[in-house]
Amino acid sequence: MSDLLKDVDARTRLAGTNKLEILLFSLGTDSRTGRRETFGINVFKVREVMRTPAITAAPEMPDCVEGMVSLRGMLVPVVDLARYARVAATTPRSIMIVTEYAGHTQGFLVEAVDTILRLDWSQMRVPPMMLQAELGGLVTAVTELADGRLVMIMDVEKILSETTAYDDEIVYRNIKPLDNPELTVVFADDSAVARRQIQRTLEAMGVRYLAAVNGLEAWDELQRVAAYAQTSGRRISELVSLVLTDIEMPEMDGYMLTRRIKSDPRFAGVPVVMHSSLSGMSNQQLGRSVGVDEYVPKFEPQRLSETLARRLQGSVAALPAS
Repeated sequence: MSDLLKDVDARTRLAGTNKLEILLFSLGTDSRTGRRETFGINVFKVREVMRTPAITAAPEMPDCVEGMVSLRGMLVPVVDLARYARVAATTPRSIMIVTEYAGHTQGFLVEAVDTILRLDWSQMRVPPMMLQAELGGLVTAVTELADGRLVMIMDVEKILSETTAYDDEIVYRNIKPLDNPELTVVFADDSAVARRQIQRTLEAMGVRYLAAVNGLEAWDELQRVAAYAQTSGRRISELVSLVLTDIEMPEMDGYMLTRRIKSDPRFAGVPVVMHSSLSGMSNQQLGRSVGVDEYVPKFEPQRLSETLARRLQGSVAALPAS
């Protein structure tokens, strides 16, 4: 078997095991604090790591966007992550991580890359409010390594939303409301940017929702609904119309959440739609391997609404009282 097939098989086996692989990198020593923090990004979002090529300045770019580079004939915006994260680093960022997610390719300037680690999402924690405030909500998860280093997982979706120009009103303008006020969607996403977009989409559709910041919180909410269904003699599918889940989330990822839902007969008839910026075919295949009913990429509210509308037609769900 080729190395490529072995790699695909190895990553496929990660689905539903609540594990992930992250690339560690640094942005340099912050001259104000003297600290050299360690950050991480999911390997699935990394296309390649390279020495930074010549960057061409471009007009009317956000302050943290250095300009554009040409990669195999494609113009790619380059974000200086140190400037974006407000890290006052004096060392050069001569390494570029080329990322691909949500249908976009961009380069991230970093000081150095370290290694790739395989970790369990249960080791990841939702960052404390103080850390979120200090970094402007840039970090979605944190974990401590065996050597004592704190690794912070960056919210790359937030970076994308703030460095890509698009008109919010336009992307929601053509969403059609559903004529069914009893529909209820439970959704999970660790990115505040993504949660706001999902909420706006569901509100435009006239669909009620329960929001969770990760798979574990969503699973706990579903257990509460299941307990109510049992005491009231109703099916869970009467109370929850659909579950919408991200893939990458601290404590419990979307693969594990889906596997739990699909392996529990109490949730029969409840569709699970995976909503992720990991838009490659391999990720869709991983989702299908744990029972996902459908996949829809992020940052496409119109497409999300159309997918949800198709799945929700004919469903009726009412929330139990909290």
